[in-house]
Amino acid sequence: MTRTLVIGGARSGKSAHAEALATAAGKPVVYIATAQAGDAEMQARIAHHRARRDSHWVTVEEMLALGAAIEKHSTPDNLVMVDCLTVWLSNLLFSEEKEFPEIGAIDAPACFTEQRAAFLQALTQARGDVILVSNEVGQGIVPQGAVSRWFVDEAGRLNQAVAAVCERAVLIVAGLPLTLKG
Repeated sequence: MTRTLVIGGARSGKSAHAEALATAAGKPVVYIATAQAGDAEMQARIAHHRARRDSHWVTVEEMLALGAAIEKHSTPDNLVMVDCLTVWLSNLLFSEEKEFPEIGAIDAPACFTEQRAAFLQALTQARGDVILVSNEVGQGIVPQGAVSRWFVDEAGRLNQAVAAVCERAVLIVAGLPLTLKG
């Protein structure tokens, strides 16, 4: 059993690399998609990913309860691929309708701590191979607004926690993989 984090910037090739790793494993794949088609741009992104995905893969759409989905679908005989953690994080952080301040601290929604902990526990206890795709969002300038800083901080914390659990971590830059761990 191997857990692999594939991380990179937007349009770096991380999903394609993760999909190639999943195919090379030679196991049935359960693809957990975390995106919601809330607007035309996201609908186009989802369509692009669907068109590229192997038609034999089972797709599970899960926007919030990622830990439960991993727990349910992870078996020694298959591979679970999650695309993507930062979209899932965004779903969690903005799961409640509320206004956010321009400056100052922001309180996470009630579900955030519980779902994050459940995800990390499920990842630790996965019964089969897992490949996780995530965006590296902390290499640019510090965002100006409180909400953007909050998201970047939480994404960085999540990526660190996931990398600590994974046996392998690969950074994708310009479509090229750089092994960070394993």
